[in-house]
Amino acid sequence: MDDHQKCEALLDSLSDYVDGALREELCAEIETHMSSCKRCRIVVDTLRKTINLYQDTSELPVIPEDVRERLYHRLYLEEFLEK
Repeated sequence: MDDHQKCEALLDSLSDYVDGALREELCAEIETHMSSCKRCRIVVDTLRKTINLYQDTSELPVIPEDVRERLYHRLYLEEFLEK
């Protein structure tokens, strides 16, 4: 298998690799390939960073209760306020 084919094989299983859902043997093979392929290392690092950024920013914001009450009153949504 030439380098281009190895890169394609890596891309096919990249998501499972990053998620830790691959067999150990396949992970070892991918890691061996990445040790000599800068482009694949960059792709994997970028994917990991993207996932981390998404997870860090996808939490629902916590709105202080007084701010929430003022907003609901201003929008005439008092009926939706918890009593």
